[in-house]
Parts: sequence; C-alpha cells; structure tokens
Amino acid sequence: MASVQLKNVSKVYTKEDYKNRKDKKSEIKEGVLAVNNVNIDIQDKEFVVLVGPSGCGKSTTLRMIAGLEGITSGELYIGGKLMNEVEPKDRDIAMVFQEYALYPHMTVRENLEFPLKVQKLTKKEMNEIIARVAQTLDISDYLDRKPKELSGGQKQRVAIGRAIVREPNVLLMDEPLSNLDAKLRNQMRAELLKLHEKIQTTIIYVTHDQTEAMTLGDRIVIMKNGVIQQNATPQDAFDRPANTFVAGFIGTPQMNFFDGTLIKKDDYFIKIGDYEERVSQTQNEILKEKNIDTQDVIVGVRPQHIEINKDNKGMEGSVDVRELMGTEVHIHANAYGKNIIIISPTTSIDYRNMRTGDKIRFSFVSENIHLFDKESEKNLCC
Repeated sequence: MASVQLKNVSKVYTKEDYKNRKDKKSEIKEGVLAVNNVNIDIQDKEFVVLVGPSGCGKSTTLRMIAGLEGITSGELYIGGKLMNEVEPKDRDIAMVFQEYALYPHMTVRENLEFPLKVQKLTKKEMNEIIARVAQTLDISDYLDRKPKELSGGQKQRVAIGRAIVREPNVLLMDEPLSNLDAKLRNQMRAELLKLHEKIQTTIIYVTHDQTEAMTLGDRIVIMKNGVIQQNATPQDAFDRPANTFVAGFIGTPQMNFFDGTLIKKDDYFIKIGDYEERVSQTQNEILKEKNIDTQDVIVGVRPQHIEINKDNKGMEGSVDVRELMGTEVHIHANAYGKNIIIISPTTSIDYRNMRTGDKIRFSFVSENIHLFDKESEKNLCC
C-alpha cells in the first residue's frame, strides 16, 4: 500500500494534450489552467474523495496521479517516490472508469485473469486469486458469463475486480457509479465501503455527487475552477464550510443564504431586514478574538436549522409550495427576496393547511448560523 502526495501541482493544457488524449468528449482549449497549485497529502489506506462540479479539475487531478495526463508543474509522490516522469504501468496503481471497459468476448474469469497474465503466474495461482476476489465482490456465480449477460451493477463489480486483482498500491476510481440507477448506486456505495475495509488499499475516488462524497470518504477534497476550496472530513465540511461555495455545494437541500449585517456591540448580533438575533457563544468568542468589526455579511443557514414559529415572532416569509417527504415536510418559501427551503418534522407544524401565499414566521437555530465575509465569501468563524 502507499501514500500519495501532490505538491503544488498544476496543469495547463496544450494542443498537444488534446491531440494525444483518447477521451475527446470534453473540449480542451490551449492555455487553460485546469488544476491550479493543488496540495493534497493522502495517507496509506485512506479513502479520499475529490468532489466538485463538472470542469472543476477533479478528473484531471486523478489522471495526473494515474500518469494519463502530464504534470505542468509541481511534484507527485506515490509511496514516497517521485512519479512525475514514471510511466503509468510502473506506478503500481489501478483505475476504474465510468465505463466498465470489459472485454466483451471474454468471460468474467478471463477478464479478471487478463491483468494477472503479465505477472507470469501459474494457472493455480491465478485461480486462487480470482476465487478470493470474486468472493470479496460476490461475483463467484458469474465467472463463466460474458459481460452482455450481466447487469450494470455486476459489470461494475467485475471492473473493480479486474482493478484490485493484482493488489495495486493505489486504486483510482473515476465516477464509477454514475451509469447506475439511484437504487443500485446506494447499494454499490455500501459495497465500496465494505470493499475498502477488506482490501485496505489507498483509494482516490472522483465524483460530482456530494452524497457519494459524504458517505464514502474518510476525507473529501472539494474543488472549483481547478482550486481546492476545502480539504476536510465530510462532517467538518458540513459543519464548518470554508466558504459559500462549499456551504452551498455540501448538503441536500443546499444551504439558504441571506444578505445581512453583523453588528458589533458588547456581543455580536446579526440583522436581516428588521430581524435581529445574537450569534452563538462560540461564534461570539471567535469574532471577538479576530476583532471583527460591524460589516455586511452573508448569513448561511441549513434548511433543517430553521424553525417555524407558532407565535407572531421572527422573520416573515410566504409559502410557495410544500413537499411531504415522509417524516419531514420541505417548505419552499420566499423571504427578503430570497427563495429558501425550510425542513420541519411533520409532527411539529400544521403543514396540511398551508397554502401558496400563506404568511409564516421563522427563526434560526443560533448555534447553526454561518457567517461569511461579503467580499471574500470566506467563513468568518473558521
């Protein structure tokens, strides 16, 4: 197994890159800075997820680790060894792609055997390895079938099996679940977690799906425009987002944002319209330590941290629509010129009588308010 370090790694595309690249689905323009000064330190056996919207540089970063893209500047280390000029086949890595890339004319067993043949193992040794991997991935019953006889989930298991069969130091996965339906994706996420527990290999996983990132990663690296926005555990990214981009990207439904003012008195208060509320004790101490002055801010609050008031106190909004989600109701409302979402337990409000245009009053759970600088959009309390 191995650690992976990227030190000040950048990628600027040239026309030569595009000409040499087999995957031409995404357009590459000359001179585009796809990855900008990325620093990531991935520990041995860690499961790290690179996540972000399309075009953020996550797949390019993965391809540089694999050796499928050249590094313009910076250094890549795998297992402590500099890998910038090392051929992909000599990096002791394996990669699972979005497409299964199985050989259609071969059986599952033959697909799994293929990467082992170059190691010149005996037939007995290969059979022992394949039996072990097939049992781990629950594909033992499919060894004599061809890919066309398998479901999407089964094909993906075989693709993963072909990658891990030779026990690589690092396993790279580029959106491997994106071709599966929602139910199967949920199932495969659980299977990937169990697989990581069994094989104890360093895994670097790329996805645009923040749910996958939150559920799979020991750590998530959130990217935008080729730049790392935050490198943290999933819980830290959710609880303490570094900026408004992370705050809006992580969490479903996404965080609500309001234009407000941070007011410095003896303690700190936020003011939105005519509503004023004291910040939490923890935030108050941080703001005092930083000596933050009165200023305009962006106030972020997650939907589940807004409470509908039964009295006539708090901020005012009007109901647009409501969505019943079993034990919760999602209320889409308009307040202070913003479209917001409020999540409430069905037992706590009379949602059945809510109609479009109805006025509601709501307030924030002060411990869960996030304050962002108006200009830099950085979290003032991080």
